[in-house]
Amino acid sequence: MKTVFSMWNNTRMIILTAVCAAIYSTTLLAFKTALPLIPGITEVRVGNIFPVPFGLMFGPAGAWGSALGNLLGDIFGGTLGPGSVGGFIGNFLLAFLPYSLWRTWIPFHQKTIDWNPRSLGHWITYILVALVSSAACAIVISTSLDFLGIVPYQVLSNIITLNNFIAGLIGSLLLTTVFPMIKNHLHLFWMEVMEESDSNRPWAAGLGAWLVALGSLFGLFGGLISDLPVSSLSLISTLAILIGTLIL
Repeated sequence: MKTVFSMWNNTRMIILTAVCAAIYSTTLLAFKTALPLIPGITEVRVGNIFPVPFGLMFGPAGAWGSALGNLLGDIFGGTLGPGSVGGFIGNFLLAFLPYSLWRTWIPFHQKTIDWNPRSLGHWITYILVALVSSAACAIVISTSLDFLGIVPYQVLSNIITLNNFIAGLIGSLLLTTVFPMIKNHLHLFWMEVMEESDSNRPWAAGLGAWLVALGSLFGLFGGLISDLPVSSLSLISTLAILIGTLIL
């Protein structure tokens, strides 16, 4: 997680954070009450097409931008409350995990981690990354809201995962359209904006990636293979996701 702190020493990354937060919060607010799924808690979030592409293009700036954008959406959308803490962390993960997992899982034979829509390996990796990120975000948010007694974990985790994943898949169109301009013309691809020493992959990144992946899968499907109570299942999954994230 070194990148999420070192980026604050880079003016361009800070500006990118602000831009991502503005785009995300504005889109969330525009559709805040249009298609509610659980009134006051979640809705069909059209804005969720942004976090995965933001993460892959802007790295830690996309992660902070998604977290801050969601918080601004809660503040100005009238839904700010104790659950906003979980929402901040969950939306941070929704953009942080894509670029962190991408660097770890990209097929070893590839010579570049730049998005290549002509590569089948890149599409498979994108789908896996979007799924794990969506589930991790959902599990963290659902665990916090279940703990607060607001919404049951089993109900909310499935809704948020599906919502995030579908939006993430649609977001691939945005990534394919915008990435060449971001990298080749604007030169804002995060690995080129940050210092090389700040963007090196941690040596234990593989372990962190698999902890996050297993924690996410266990959080979604653990009830089918385990007799653990939901509270224990959600807590174990959340801890695995957070520990794995710290290692990444």
